[in-house]
Amino acid sequence: MFKKILIANRGEIALRVIRTCREMGIKTVAVYSTADAESLHVKFADEAVCIGPPPSNLSYLKMSNIIAAAEITNADAIHPGYGFLSENAKFSKICQEHGIKFIGASPEMIEKMGDKATAKATMKAAGVPCVPGSDGILESFAQAAKIAKDMGYPVMLKATAGGGGKGMRAVWKAEELEKAWESARMEAGAAFGNDGMYMEKLIEEPRHIEIQVVGDSYGKACHLSERDCSVQRRHQKLTEETPSPFMTDELRNKMGEAAVKAAEYIKYEGAGTVEFLVDKHRNFYFMEMNTRIQVEHPITEQVIDYDLIREQILVAAGIPISGKNYFPNLHSIECRINAEDPYNDFRPSPGKITTLHAPGGHGIRLDTHVYAGYTIPPNYDSMIAKLITTAQTREEAISKMKRALDEFVIEGIKTTIPFHRQLMDEPDYVAGNYTTKFMEGFQMKEVE
Repeated sequence: MFKKILIANRGEIALRVIRTCREMGIKTVAVYSTADAESLHVKFADEAVCIGPPPSNLSYLKMSNIIAAAEITNADAIHPGYGFLSENAKFSKICQEHGIKFIGASPEMIEKMGDKATAKATMKAAGVPCVPGSDGILESFAQAAKIAKDMGYPVMLKATAGGGGKGMRAVWKAEELEKAWESARMEAGAAFGNDGMYMEKLIEEPRHIEIQVVGDSYGKACHLSERDCSVQRRHQKLTEETPSPFMTDELRNKMGEAAVKAAEYIKYEGAGTVEFLVDKHRNFYFMEMNTRIQVEHPITEQVIDYDLIREQILVAAGIPISGKNYFPNLHSIECRINAEDPYNDFRPSPGKITTLHAPGGHGIRLDTHVYAGYTIPPNYDSMIAKLITTAQTREEAISKMKRALDEFVIEGIKTTIPFHRQLMDEPDYVAGNYTTKFMEGFQMKEVE
């Protein structure tokens, strides 16, 4: 087992990893930018190393600084959390070369699944259902136009190196394709340094449902059931739940089997998610695989009583998994609390938290790194907390979430707490009747 793990991340996920390490008797090293000197992960770790100024490219993305921090503290493993370097094949390889265990996927695995066009080809070979579309990267606009015509509109153009909705364009008719092609390529090139595009049939009224998988170094994988992540804004998830209100036992079994087949086909090691689009007829199609822990992993932990971070560490240390699949016996909902103003087009709201009162009680979990007096820097993602409620039924989990949101007080900045409170009363959400298009007509109601 590892003696010391460096957490190459910040905020609530860094704190989350530190907590499990402490329970396992493993020492921890926090790294931080100067903007994060007062963050809780820095205070709770056994050691902390400053790795640079606020900009991510000079700190949390600066591989040489992170490796140097691991070497001077004698860390024998690095946990990358999510975001930043968690799906960076080069960083995984550098860790290997320095004799430091990367608690995540191998460089080969990240390369295979990180590029969406390659991942789709791999999944087709594994026999996992995929969205109809181009075979690999489109070579020209003329090829894109021909495939779109043959497949039929609507279609979706996607950047092969994409993420966060960048380089994606829905195209409803042939006359719109060229403009969408040019703007998507320009956006992808600017965001990822790679303007490669591929095309898929646009799935109408889709749900975004992901299956949590864990694979060990002996080729065995299991699934831990699904999470419904369909409530999104600009392709960023806002709330997630498990089990999905759209799911049937038959569909759960089919999707779980497909996800395990995918993981075992590529001999996947670690925790990961196989993400699917599910249409209104409950046909499911592989979308992508995330080779890391997910932001929304706590809801899975809550419904099956399973520490996913602990499992990541055990698998990385060469310990085999049990191989059994898990199914939820409770219902759990997560609301991502962001430092954003929902009444002003979700504009970021960094600044100092003057007052904070956390909700509590049975079935309430709060994962956060903020506290009263803490200043949220403007340099990073705006998520500051994850509020999770767990109950016997979905109705009870929603009731619990309403009560918890009413109790949750954060002053000094704007947050998305009012948005989530309104969401919990929206008839379509309460009925479980939502798709990835749910937010398109959403309007915040003014407070009376």
